[in-house]
Amino acid sequence: MTTLPDFIRGLPKAELHLHIEGSLEPEQMFDFARRNRIALPFASVEALRAAYDFGNLQDFLDIYYQGADVLRTEADFRDLALGYFRRLAADGGRHAEIFFDPQTHTDRGIPFAVVADGLLAGMAEAERDLGVTSKLILCFLRHLDEDAAFATLRAAEPYLDRIVGVGLDSSEVGHPPSKFARVFAAARERGLKLVAHAGEEGPPEYVHEALDLLGVDRIDHGNRSLEDQALVERLAREQMTLTVCPLSNLKLCVVRDLAAHPLKRMLQLGLKATVNSDDPAYFGGYLADNWIATTKAVGLTREELVTLAKNSFTGSFLTPEEIARHVAEIETYAGV
Repeated sequence: MTTLPDFIRGLPKAELHLHIEGSLEPEQMFDFARRNRIALPFASVEALRAAYDFGNLQDFLDIYYQGADVLRTEADFRDLALGYFRRLAADGGRHAEIFFDPQTHTDRGIPFAVVADGLLAGMAEAERDLGVTSKLILCFLRHLDEDAAFATLRAAEPYLDRIVGVGLDSSEVGHPPSKFARVFAAARERGLKLVAHAGEEGPPEYVHEALDLLGVDRIDHGNRSLEDQALVERLAREQMTLTVCPLSNLKLCVVRDLAAHPLKRMLQLGLKATVNSDDPAYFGGYLADNWIATTKAVGLTREELVTLAKNSFTGSFLTPEEIARHVAEIETYAGV
């Protein structure tokens, strides 16, 4: 009989919450640093890994932005993307909708085109060679102001036919979604999908704002929604997709123990939850690692795993026809 980890790895699935800069492995960081003649403040890969000991989101972001500095050329971004897609394919991933943070790069002098062209090249190569499809989501950094977000949206204009949506990430507390209402409205007018990180470290009110003031199509994280019964009922009623990231939540101390993670409860409450890896190089696991560890910790059933896999596609920005094909593949695989 197939073991649960093997069943999970073979289960067709999509990833909807992945920061491509957060897939930068320590070995890659050193490789890119050598390639671009950049001195790192770490003596070895092991010393760098030892620095991945975060107490909260801001601790993580400090080293995340430092690491991103090694990404300088189109080839760097292409290779970064391909490294992630190879791991995704090995995990049974068929599709990914990946975030990128252009401001992290343009603010240090890297042209928007270098970032976008490199990532798009990696995405095209992954589809051709690995059979993994993907879409690109531009994220605004919420610790910066809305004018900076508007500047980024303007810089993205030549690429909007290849960018599916915009998102909101970085330091959540003190930077509510309402801060970006105008730029999200502008993105919607341009035909882009809208997503936003809300309810990770920020309160349930941030989820309300993302829904009501930004008009998002998907909520990234959303854990703290469970503190507000009316919000839970609304999310369930509207079948709003939540892109949940269990190992990230553990690493950033959103939960103290994976056994206390709310994923199973979310499913029991009728919430449309999905499983994702967030920043896997920093948080100790890629997509299947998150599925397997959380299944063991909270006791997910095969039926719940199939539901999560279907949610990952029905919550995506694929076409209805593409979604139907993936759901049929899941049902065939699981013997539904």
